[in-house]
Amino acid sequence: MSIHSVESELAGRKLKLETGRLALQANGAVTVQFGESIVLCTAMMAEEGKPEADFFPLTIEYQERYYASGKIKGSRFMKRDGRSSDEAVLKARIIDRPIRPLFPKGITNETQGIATVLSADLVNETGVLAITGMSTAMLIAGLPFAGPLAGVRIGMKNGEFIIFPTFEEMAGGELDLLVAGTPDAITMVEAGANEVSEEKILEALELAHKTIKEICAIQMQLVGKMNPTARTYTVSKASDEILDLVAGVISQEDLNTYNGTGKAAIKQAIHSIEEKVLTHFAGEIESETRTKEELLAGVTKTLDNAMRKNILENETRLDGRHLDEVRPITIEVGLIPRTHGSALFQRGETQALTLTTLGAPGDAQIIDSMEVDTEKRYIHYYVFPPYSVGEVKGLRGPSRREIGHGALAERALIPVIPGKEDFPYTILVVSEIMTCNGSSSMASVCGSTLSLMDAGVPIKKPVSAVAMGLVCSDEFKQSGKGAYKILTDIQSFEDFAGDMDFKVARTPDGITALQMDIKVKGITTQMMKEALAKATVACNQMLDAMKAVLPAHRPELSQYAPIIMKIQIDPDYIRDVIGKGGETIQKITAECGVEMDIEQTGLVIITAPNKEAGDKAANWVKAIVYEPTVGEEFDGEVVNIMDFGAFVEFVPGKDGLVHISALRPYRVNKVEDVVKVGDKVHVKLIKVDEQGRYNLSMKEFYKDPAVPSKPEAPAEGGF
Repeated sequence: MSIHSVESELAGRKLKLETGRLALQANGAVTVQFGESIVLCTAMMAEEGKPEADFFPLTIEYQERYYASGKIKGSRFMKRDGRSSDEAVLKARIIDRPIRPLFPKGITNETQGIATVLSADLVNETGVLAITGMSTAMLIAGLPFAGPLAGVRIGMKNGEFIIFPTFEEMAGGELDLLVAGTPDAITMVEAGANEVSEEKILEALELAHKTIKEICAIQMQLVGKMNPTARTYTVSKASDEILDLVAGVISQEDLNTYNGTGKAAIKQAIHSIEEKVLTHFAGEIESETRTKEELLAGVTKTLDNAMRKNILENETRLDGRHLDEVRPITIEVGLIPRTHGSALFQRGETQALTLTTLGAPGDAQIIDSMEVDTEKRYIHYYVFPPYSVGEVKGLRGPSRREIGHGALAERALIPVIPGKEDFPYTILVVSEIMTCNGSSSMASVCGSTLSLMDAGVPIKKPVSAVAMGLVCSDEFKQSGKGAYKILTDIQSFEDFAGDMDFKVARTPDGITALQMDIKVKGITTQMMKEALAKATVACNQMLDAMKAVLPAHRPELSQYAPIIMKIQIDPDYIRDVIGKGGETIQKITAECGVEMDIEQTGLVIITAPNKEAGDKAANWVKAIVYEPTVGEEFDGEVVNIMDFGAFVEFVPGKDGLVHISALRPYRVNKVEDVVKVGDKVHVKLIKVDEQGRYNLSMKEFYKDPAVPSKPEAPAEGGF
């Protein structure tokens, strides 16, 4: 196979796409290079469909390779790259999410895309490159993929946009926006922002889409050289005939039971309708004229169509709400007694119980990645147990969805977390989803704000969040023109049957996080503008509800939270506090029951379970760095004995020599005659020599038996 490549200048660097050199057995294989970062993207599709599949069996994997950045990681006994890191899972999701909706609905052929990082130059981020590479590989493979699709990252610093910012440029920036799209529309958005306005976000999106069009054109140059053959595929979906048959069985009365009730009641109504349809066609199922699966698919499609029609024509939603109406909100704080902070945020039938734990600075998470190593002192985990949706399922490790939702809620709060100088604690927040009927990740954002405030964390501003939805007419799906309706605060059925899930988190002053996924081929910036405006109104409503319960953070930390004390010492004394091989600091932490962190500046941070333990450790450190002056007296302990004298630790970490001549006011022939190791003694500092060594004396505190005591004067008034 011949090697084909195309390249173009982009943001001052060379973007190169190449095929025909690597992975020759794959249906499609492309390397995408930007700077010195290279990602190999492969695409494969099974020849036969899976009849039992009730969803598109697409799997996207993103593989980090430490060799790509010249690193060797792992334990002493295992150097092989292990399971995917959370960062790799998140990058796999950003490739999957824009690609999935561009395949035909109902396709059942198993499809796999693998992105492998071959070179990471530690300048250009590789995840966004994989979106472009995977799209190109799928097009070259001839898959039924409505590409081209490209990804672009937009940063912003001092109000100026940066296309494909480097890691250095992203650090401390006001916006990190990742956008995927086709030449016609935007299909995915992922963003973290430091209270950026809607206007700036929309401006960045327009710049991103302009760049996407350029990259898509480059892709098509390479695809044109390959002239790929389209692959056949299998589609399993309810036919128009099945829909007509099912619609004839489902009455308006049946559809009415599907409206205006809670999730459990709706599920029961769906089950009843399904049973009614299956019973009606029992003979056809038995004779194998019809299958149970196609009839049930017909029921699902019929109910989805009914819900969508009601929204488009009557602006009425499944639960009776108006299009821009937020579900009822209830809030409780401080309900879990032993945690450092807790909040239960409930919106409709979605509950997030969010718990906050405060720890020492040393508890921060070290992210040892293929690219840039970082430290996290604010950590958020999202937990989605099966009982939250009334299911029975095995408990394993965190799912990709849990990792993704946790990262989104974490990103939403990062801009308002106080700096380490003002609040040195490591903060761990866990959102336990108790009940879910849609928008649980946004509930965890609101719950995180309340839990942090309940814990006494002085966050800069409260953050609220909402998930926006979309229902488009068939005309809009086909031509991009026609009716559409934007929904505020979507529930699970609207998420499943709708066309968009657009999550927005913000403070009163600006956006902190965005995430948008769509099921249509794309939406316009005007539609996003409308959605953002409605999201702002909804977020402000939620902020008002949150402030009514907890107007500000607690003035004090929980009685069960650790206490942090700071001591500034001369950096020259750091090694004295640490001690030889860490002996001194280990002794302090063990005996006082505290944790200690020492920064290069000489700042000592003590994390203690209570004030007494903290004071004990602080006094110990102060004693170590204390500069004694000649003439001072101390109580010390004999730690070593030599022929010429005894060494006494007179303050923690400081030893001084009591010369044999200074042990007593009389001649001592042998040091052991008067002191031994472990003796508690009283000493006086008599000299600090040029090398900083301490000379001590004990003889001032003893009498020489050879010198007679001065006779007492006779008492007055004697005989």
